[in-house]
Amino acid sequence: MTSKSYNRIIDHLLHKQIIQERMVQEILPQLQENGKQISTHTLLEALIDKYQIDRHTAFSTISALYAFKQIRIDVDKLGDEQIDFIRKLYYDYSEETREAMAQKKMLPFRPHETNRNILLFIAADPIDRDIYPLIRQTKDYSQFEVAYVRLEEIEELIQRVAYIENEFLKEIEESLSNVEMMDEDSIQVDEAALDAEINRSMLTNLIEGALVEAVRKSASDIHFVPQINNVTHIHFRIDGKLQLWHSLEKIKPEAVAAVIKDRSKNIDRFDRSIAQDGFIQRKIDGYFIRFRVSVLPIVSTEFHRSMESIVIRVLDDRKVIVNLDELGLQKQAADDFRKAIVQPQGMVILTGPTGSGKSTTLVAALQTVKDDSKNILTVEEPVEYLINGVRQLRLSPKMSFEQALRSILRHDPDIVMVGEMRDLQTANIGVALANTGHLTFSTLHTNDAPSAISRLYMLGVETFLIANAINLVMAQRLVRKLCPHCKRPSREIDADMAFRIGFKPQDLESTTIYEPVGCSECYGGYKGRVAIMEALYFTKEIRHIIINSKDSVDEEAIRDCAIQNGMLTLRESGKRRVLNGITTCEEIVAATTDA
Repeated sequence: MTSKSYNRIIDHLLHKQIIQERMVQEILPQLQENGKQISTHTLLEALIDKYQIDRHTAFSTISALYAFKQIRIDVDKLGDEQIDFIRKLYYDYSEETREAMAQKKMLPFRPHETNRNILLFIAADPIDRDIYPLIRQTKDYSQFEVAYVRLEEIEELIQRVAYIENEFLKEIEESLSNVEMMDEDSIQVDEAALDAEINRSMLTNLIEGALVEAVRKSASDIHFVPQINNVTHIHFRIDGKLQLWHSLEKIKPEAVAAVIKDRSKNIDRFDRSIAQDGFIQRKIDGYFIRFRVSVLPIVSTEFHRSMESIVIRVLDDRKVIVNLDELGLQKQAADDFRKAIVQPQGMVILTGPTGSGKSTTLVAALQTVKDDSKNILTVEEPVEYLINGVRQLRLSPKMSFEQALRSILRHDPDIVMVGEMRDLQTANIGVALANTGHLTFSTLHTNDAPSAISRLYMLGVETFLIANAINLVMAQRLVRKLCPHCKRPSREIDADMAFRIGFKPQDLESTTIYEPVGCSECYGGYKGRVAIMEALYFTKEIRHIIINSKDSVDEEAIRDCAIQNGMLTLRESGKRRVLNGITTCEEIVAATTDA
């Protein structure tokens, strides 16, 4: 690097008042060794780290100085076609080059808009000269252009593009590369040929390996998604987000499905036209883990193929929360929840979408209230977690969900958990249980706590029954937690996002809001999840509002009354998680609806 280019960049940042003269004078002696000249890249990174200079502001300014194109990337909105394009180019490089690209935070991105012979690269530091030897290793393009992208955006894209590589997967790939493909023109699946393909490969090892890896990575689900041209994408859902674990090539998706179905109980391998549910059980790292398997036939552009999507839910009983304190409920919600579940009768309802932690909360509640003097029965479809000391009913074609509910009334229960009130029949039985001396737990799919009351009313449950039966309704969501190892104060707060969850302009001046960074300990700056909740405890005033409802339930009146009694809305609960440095405004906005 020449002193001219060095001076130009530093002088420009000084002129823009992004850095100060004293900063450069203080840090230069610390970086220079034996009189060696340091690179602009090294100096800038040191200034940013030591003086908490906004990285994006600095590199955006430099990019403008050198006329680098600047683009924004929303990884969630990039289509599969673009991701596959980037991934294909990325894996055309050697492993050493890929590692260097990931370290330098750069990727091939797309052909130029006006000249398809020019390949556009994106980089978090386009002035870093070390990236250009890497760029020149590209095989199919002779011309290149580099654009600037924010560090956090390119880190997220790298995580999406780069497969998790290990010796196990490499061994699988080497095995599969030697497998001869079956005839593509055959409309009917040749079962013998399919078995031959499976036996010649290490496909069974891959499926078993995926189960083990999912447990070790604390994934909640494994998705096997068939693609065209004999490709199957295997995703893990970690902390609520799907992440590509492996892309399996050169093996028919039908073979992948056959191996999974062979290993699953209650699933017919040869029926590819219906939805099927089954389960797998394995001992992994000394523990028995159950896997719930869901198979769905899907449409493909290869219309003659019998494609099936498979999702495997990981049910690890070690993750069952037995102590209510471990749920992390905020104080008012925790107090109201405990007050509701120690009542001798009444209903406690959990609301929220699939994957919002309702089952976890209900199981923790049952663990809290169970003892040898109580008969506890559950009716779930399916049963997810096994609870010692609780009688969990097994449903079958001969005993439906509704039949089970009616039967438990004659089975002398003290406490009942109803997996979901899905219609008037189940809702009426649940309310009847609560009104006849039983403590009853159940779930509903609604956006917030007050709307659960409207939902029951619209199902046809009488308002006086609702008012007298329910102790508490709690809406909850799960949001990703910032990684404690790498989170940092936000250098550029998105004010609009903060305002949406209740911050005021004056709040932002005195509030520290943290942002994700990303490190070896986490996934893109996040690690684990935490609940936000809206706990609506039924006071006399709220029961009175419900009983006096006529054509519709006044949700706003109920919400206002509950807030006056100390209830936090989902957004307010989330805002407090942000204030405590636990999560981000973006996570709260993504998990909740506007008021």
